[in-house]
Amino acid sequence: MKALQITNSIPRYLLTQALGRIHRPAFWGPFALLVYRDVPEPALLGPQWVRVRTRLGGICGSDLHTILLEDSPALSALTSFPFTLGHENVGIVGETGQEVKRFRPGDRVIALGLLPCAARGVSEPCEHCRRGERSLCQSFASGGLAPGLGIGYCRDTGGSWSACFVAHESQLYAVPDGVSDENAVMVDAFSCALHAAAQNLPRDGETALIVGAGAIGLCLIAALRLLGTQARIVVLARYPFQAELARRYGADEVLCMGRGDPAKAIAAATGGRLLRPMLGSDVLIGGGADVVFECAGSARSLSDALRLARSRGRVVLVGLASIVRGVDWTPIWLKELTLKGCFWCSTDTVDGRPLDPFQQTLSWMAEGRLDLSSLVTHRFRLEDYRRALAVTLARGRNRVVKSVFVFDDGGLHRG
Repeated sequence: MKALQITNSIPRYLLTQALGRIHRPAFWGPFALLVYRDVPEPALLGPQWVRVRTRLGGICGSDLHTILLEDSPALSALTSFPFTLGHENVGIVGETGQEVKRFRPGDRVIALGLLPCAARGVSEPCEHCRRGERSLCQSFASGGLAPGLGIGYCRDTGGSWSACFVAHESQLYAVPDGVSDENAVMVDAFSCALHAAAQNLPRDGETALIVGAGAIGLCLIAALRLLGTQARIVVLARYPFQAELARRYGADEVLCMGRGDPAKAIAAATGGRLLRPMLGSDVLIGGGADVVFECAGSARSLSDALRLARSRGRVVLVGLASIVRGVDWTPIWLKELTLKGCFWCSTDTVDGRPLDPFQQTLSWMAEGRLDLSSLVTHRFRLEDYRRALAVTLARGRNRVVKSVFVFDDGGLHRG
């Protein structure tokens, strides 16, 4: 079968880094680490493993960071090469191991990509897995599998940027009949947002600022509202079409980043004032957002997140998955900010009860309380990957929210 894989050639890495600075398509050109090639179907890795036939494979921002060589080299210690990209998925069970109890061939499923202790066959789960905190697992490079944070980063499992991949039974969730493929493929992104929202839920009356209105930012707005917060939600969006969607999902106010410094509007909304430095952006004093969710992962978005937070406010890194240069970290020190990371998704406690993000998201979708299907804006065949990447990276011009690769019958199941 055909797959899009990342190799670990140092000469290719250095050459692509150099060429990519002057010609972005070099990152998916003939000398890139990204290769489109024939690979064998991944084998079932044990009696509790399942082969999933891909219907839709989402293109995530973290996938793009990987292709553009923007990830920290530190993450290479938690991957194994060559790996097939793609962790956002929806598919059909094709084959099951002898001990699989909950699924059978023909079932429609999604897989939580994380590969923690349970999937790795670790006999004594780590302290985080015992608490359901799978994103903090200490065994991502241990156990019976090659190193890898999850499906899409591990050479043994494959990924959703191919016709099939394998997953441990504990990773799988049945997709209800009333939930479309387009909704199902968004569960991973929404679960990341739900994890960030649940751990950092703003109180009623507070101001929550969301920097970035891509797929994760839009999901975060919806997650905050579904969790019941009456906080004022302000969103910094880059494009008008994102602003329209942000309002639809529950934002109180949307500021377009291309229309001047957003600090003026944040100062007016929160009772702050602006001071002019010798160089650079205005400094916000005496106001700001109580909690800021950074969802874009760029130098500008991180800088805005830090300077627009109130003194002793919280800044949550949801979209940061790369090395970001040119960020002024002074506000962390000057305003005594709390800076917190939020990686992938995990079981959180909400209103005193544990919340499984994948199961909760599917339940909300089945009940009609959450519909993210319209966020799947672009569909591509795998062989058209060069066009898919070019279109997705030019998201403003092409009005892209979520692009997906389509397999089998076109992934047009509507539930």
